Amino acid sequence: MGRYTVRHNISGVGTRPDVAPEVDLSGGWRPQAWLGAPAPGGLALPPAAPSMAWMYSPRGVFLGEDQLVVADSGNHRVLIWHTLPDSDEQPADVVLGQPDGHTEGPAAGGRGPERGMHLPTGVLVHEGRLVVADAWHHRILVWDSVPRTSDVAPDLVIGQPDAGSVEANRGGPCSATGLYWPFGIAIVGSVFWVADTGNRRVLGWRGGIPEPDQPADILLGQPDPASHAENRGGPAGPASFRWPHEISGDGDLLLIADAGDHRVLGWSPHPAGDRAADVVLGQPDFTSAEEWPYGPHTNDRFRFPYAVCLDGQTLAVADTANNRILLWDDVPGGTPFRGADCADGGTPFRGADWSDGGTPFRGADCVLAQPDFASNGENRWTSVQRDTLCWPYGLSLRGDALAVADAGNNRVVLWKREP
Repeated sequence: MGRYTVRHNISGVGTRPDVAPEVDLSGGWRPQAWLGAPAPGGLALPPAAPSMAWMYSPRGVFLGEDQLVVADSGNHRVLIWHTLPDSDEQPADVVLGQPDGHTEGPAAGGRGPERGMHLPTGVLVHEGRLVVADAWHHRILVWDSVPRTSDVAPDLVIGQPDAGSVEANRGGPCSATGLYWPFGIAIVGSVFWVADTGNRRVLGWRGGIPEPDQPADILLGQPDPASHAENRGGPAGPASFRWPHEISGDGDLLLIADAGDHRVLGWSPHPAGDRAADVVLGQPDFTSAEEWPYGPHTNDRFRFPYAVCLDGQTLAVADTANNRILLWDDVPGGTPFRGADCADGGTPFRGADWSDGGTPFRGADCVLAQPDFASNGENRWTSVQRDTLCWPYGLSLRGDALAVADAGNNRVVLWKREP
C-alpha cells in the first residue's frame, strides 16, 4: 500500500448505504476512541503520514491498566501512551524505533537496527518490561522498563547474536535460538511464547522472558528445531501450522491463531512439548484448512484469523479477511468448543445453526463491525466509520475494554462493553 491508499469496491455497484442490523449482535460493545488520522470519506482510507497521532497499517496492540502500546508496523515503530487515550487522534507520548514522531522507514529510516525496527508486530508489557516482536529483523526486543522518553535502545535482543544483526535464523539453519518472522508474543502462565511464523512453529521458554542466546524449551508445530516446513511438509493436522500468528490463553488453555490454515488451535492442559492440539476452532476438524471466501459466512468459520485473545471468560478472534471481530461470552468450562473426541462432559455446546449437530464447537455470540454473521465487507462496503473495520490484525482484551489494530484503516480503535 502507498502512503495514501484508496480501496475500490470491485462489485460494480458503488458505495452501498449502511443499513442498521435487524438484530444487534454487538453484545453491547461500542467504539470509544479512534487513534489515527480521520477518514476523508467514502472508501478512501485515512492518510498515513507519520506523526505522533497518525499511523500506517498498525498490526499489534497491547492494552494495559493505564497504558496503551501500538506496533505502528508500516511506519516501523512502536507508539506508547502512558495514560489510556480518551479522545480521537490523541497523540502518543513516546515513539521507539524512530528518532522522532515524523520519521519512517525500516531501521530508523536507515540509521541502523540498533534503535530501529522493521515491521514490528507483537507488543506486550509484562511485569513492567516492554517486549516487541521486531518481525522482519527476526528478533525480539526487550526494555527492562517501559520508556518514558523517545528513541531509547532496547536492553535485550533475543533471536540475534547482537543488536546490529538482522538475518533470518541468525544467518544459518533453523535452530532453537534463531527466528524467522516472529509475529506474535505472549506470556501464558509462566511461559514466554513466540509465534515464529516464518519457521511455521511456536517456541516457548519456561520461566518467562529468556536471556539472549537461550534455546527454547518447548517447540510446537515441528518435529525438531531444524525443521521449518509448512504444516510439517504435509496437509494440515492437529500438530502443524501454516502461519502461526498470535498466542493467548489462561492457566488451563493455550490458544494459537493459525492464520494460514484459517483456524485457532487449543491445548488443554498446556503442552510441555510438541504434541497434537486438543481443540480446533474455525474448521470442522483438524485436517480441514479451507478458506471459505464466498459465503454466506457464519459465526464458526474464519478467513485468516490473525489474532486471538482470551481474558477471563471472554474470547475474541480477529477474523481478519472477513473484516470483523468475533466474541464468545461466558465461555462454558473454560473453552468455547468441544475437545478432539467431540465429548463435552455434559456441557451444552451449540453449532452455528444453534443446534448441537454439524460442528464440534459453539459459534461466536457477538460480531463487531458487521451487521450480521453472514456479512464480511471491508468497512461494510460503505465508508470508514467508527464501528467499521478493514483487515483487523491485532487485539488486546482487558475486562470490558478491547483495543483493535484496524490495519487497513491505518488506526487503532478502543471499544468498551456497555451494560
